[in-house]
Formats: sequence, structure tokens, C-alpha cells
Amino acid sequence: MKRSYIGLALGALVAAGAVLSLPSCGHDQKLVSLAVQPPTALYPTPQSGQVVFSAIGTYIHPPATKDITTQVTWSTDVPELLTLNYQGVAGAVAPNGLGGCGIADIIATAPEGTGGASNIVPGYATVTVNNPAVLTCPGGGTETTLSVQVTGPGTVISLTGSPPIDCPTACISAFPVGATVGLTAEPMSGATVTWSSACTSSSGNNCSVTIPSGGANVLATFTAP
Repeated sequence: MKRSYIGLALGALVAAGAVLSLPSCGHDQKLVSLAVQPPTALYPTPQSGQVVFSAIGTYIHPPATKDITTQVTWSTDVPELLTLNYQGVAGAVAPNGLGGCGIADIIATAPEGTGGASNIVPGYATVTVNNPAVLTCPGGGTETTLSVQVTGPGTVISLTGSPPIDCPTACISAFPVGATVGLTAEPMSGATVTWSSACTSSSGNNCSVTIPSGGANVLATFTAP
């Protein structure tokens, strides 16, 4: 009988030791991976608006997935191209608007956790800043801009393009190099329009422009009767 009691006691001690050796789930939660969403982003021009990235952390002890966008440190390997935490929004990234283009990584980092605070866990996203008017940019040379200037009592609209030209309110738009764009003048109060030589051809209120690689600038001059 004594032997059986001793065996039970030893078994209890072993079980207790095993429990005590387990990680403390309440105090040892550990970050094991970070995912940045979206994983890729394209800015069509250096003046494009912001993209807001989020950082999703995966933990163990206990297992959990959390949005930790406001807790990570955001950085980029091409700081001269991008503005981080744009307008004070965590994870918001925008081109710096200075005309630069290229490909960069957005990096989110955070400590591993109380189980290993000296280890840093990274997450990545890749972004491309394009400038269609510059041949050396990603996708460069495939598009350029058509701008319109209006003087006098009238407006000019484009028949194609996105966003459309509706000048003097919206006077610039991007088009593929070599595309033919139709512009229509809408004189006010019986005015007449004279087109600049930037029109490939013109007749009355209509101007046709074949977009060159360097872009085009059209002047529409309205003359009151």
C-alpha cells in the first residue's frame, strides 16, 4: 500500500511540474508574423492620393489575429519617394508629389512580444509610383497629358478621356501617346472661338489633337461679338 501511495504522489508531482512548465498564456503572448494589407499598390502619378495600409499581427500563447496598424512602426526603403502616415493617419502612404517615380517597399515592424522583445517582426508591401509622362518611370511613355487653356466667354470639353476635360474647371487629363482626342468649344453669348496651332486639325467649334509623347497644350480664345 505504501508503494502505491508513493507512486500516486510521484505521479502528481510530475503532472504538476508539467503544468508549471507550460508557457503562461496570459503573460507570454508572442507576435510571430506581420502581414501588411494590401500587399501591393499602384499610384498612377506622383500626385496620386493616399493608400491606407493595415498591419495584421498573428500571435501565439494564446493564438490570435489582431489589427495593430496604430502600434507598428512604419518605414520605407525609398523615403524620398513617399510620405508615411500621410495627414496624420496611421498606415496612410502617399507619393511626395515631387515628380519622382519608382518601386518601394512599405515596412511595418513590431517587437516579438514579452517572450522575446529583442526580436523584431517585419511585414512588407510593395508600391509602385508611376509617371506616365516620363519614359524612365514604370509604364512611362505610354501616356501623357493634354491641357487646355481658355480665354474669353466660353468653355471647352473633351469627347474622350478620363477624367474628361471641362475647362475652365477641369483643364488637364491623361491620354495614351498617339491617341486622337476631340475637343469641342461651347461659346457663350454668341462668341466665336479661335484654336491655337496645337490642334492637329480644327473646324469651327471643333479641335482634334493627336497626342505627342511630350504632351500637348491647346489654347482656345473666345471673342465676344
